[in-house]
Amino acid sequence: MNIVCVIPARYKSSRFPGKPLADICGKPMIWWVYEQCKKVKEFSQVIVATDDERIVSACRELEMCVEMTSDTHLTGTDRVAEIASKVPADLYVNVQGDEPLVQPDEIKKVFQPFLSKNCNVQISNLMTRIIDPVEVCNPTVVKAITRADNIGLYLTRAAAPHPKGTSSYSFYKQLGIYAFTKEALAFFAKHGKTIGKAKNERIEDVEMLRFMENGWPVQFIEAEESSVAVDTLSDLEKVVSIIKQQNYEV
Repeated sequence: MNIVCVIPARYKSSRFPGKPLADICGKPMIWWVYEQCKKVKEFSQVIVATDDERIVSACRELEMCVEMTSDTHLTGTDRVAEIASKVPADLYVNVQGDEPLVQPDEIKKVFQPFLSKNCNVQISNLMTRIIDPVEVCNPTVVKAITRADNIGLYLTRAAAPHPKGTSSYSFYKQLGIYAFTKEALAFFAKHGKTIGKAKNERIEDVEMLRFMENGWPVQFIEAEESSVAVDTLSDLEKVVSIIKQQNYEV
């Protein structure tokens, strides 16, 4: 199976402008993500997809494969869809550009269902159990609500579902690692261009809801929490501290 990894990276983040180029021990954050993805031997290519010349320049300087994409995309997945329209593959794996500590073995879990001969999955997404109860109420942490077979029912920034009369429920959060067929990405891109974001996608600002609202099953796969998503400067400081303390290797 030909699997291409795409790392969407935009410069204009509302909470952290220039995030992909944030310095982590002498290298930009996007480089750390790229190097971890390259360790996945199943990937035929790893491509950074961006709309900013500064990111293109930094990637080329560090000999990273990078493609310039449109600056009108609504989400990172729309950016991945543009790459899919140009680069032939059986499967496309989207790894967020703000996951510098992501582990290759965890990335691999997202495409395992597609390797089965009886696979009827077209979209998958990693999730992990929430350990810190503070994250349940944190709106930057997207909670995954699934069926018993881990097909997604909803994604929300709220503390949901609400466990009435029990404290034994485990909450799960969405991780920024997805896998898509070309057909799924083609639908996603067409919807974005003709209709825009879906209703709940727009409200929650969670792009996988575009699939779920339109009847596309999203298979969630449980994984270990293997990274620290960098949304703020304090997150960046935490990542730098982890790398220095653990002599992190790439």
